[in-house]
Amino acid sequence: MRIFVALPLPDPIRRHLAGLRSGLPGARWVAPENMHVTLRFIGEVEGDEVDEVDAALAEIRVPVFDVSVGGIGFFDRGRKVHAVWAGIEAEGGLERLQRKVESAIVRAGFEPERRKFKPHVTIARLRGTPAHHVGTYIEAHDGFASDPFRADHFTLFRSHLGREGAVYEALADYTLDES
Repeated sequence: MRIFVALPLPDPIRRHLAGLRSGLPGARWVAPENMHVTLRFIGEVEGDEVDEVDAALAEIRVPVFDVSVGGIGFFDRGRKVHAVWAGIEAEGGLERLQRKVESAIVRAGFEPERRKFKPHVTIARLRGTPAHHVGTYIEAHDGFASDPFRADHFTLFRSHLGREGAVYEALADYTLDES
């Protein structure tokens, strides 16, 4: 089974982000119900490994924090843009949570993540979209910003890959500490 840990987004934020889903030729738009902030992608695991991950994540203690979504950017490989994202602002709380999630995953027996954490919400995946279209899209939407929301839990998800894209299933929620 393929799993990852993420900060789910409240419905009003997902609806707001869904408003960005047009105006970019060749984009495969992420469904609003699949929008989240990945804290740690784990990948393919066996059933007993899921139990170990769950136990490690259940030990995490982090206070609730506020999160805002704002700004638009992209990821590229070489000269090809492969994803468009909305940025995340969380004043340290999100980074603290991500570090604790990473430590928990390593304690559960997985290799450390080598990539630097870049908090974002993927809104589109691209294949062959010309760079000038991406630039125009980002210029048009770069002022995007959401109201802040209170992050009070994070989730262990299972990803089911299919012809129509991924479907995410919540396996467990972990409550953050009220201060």
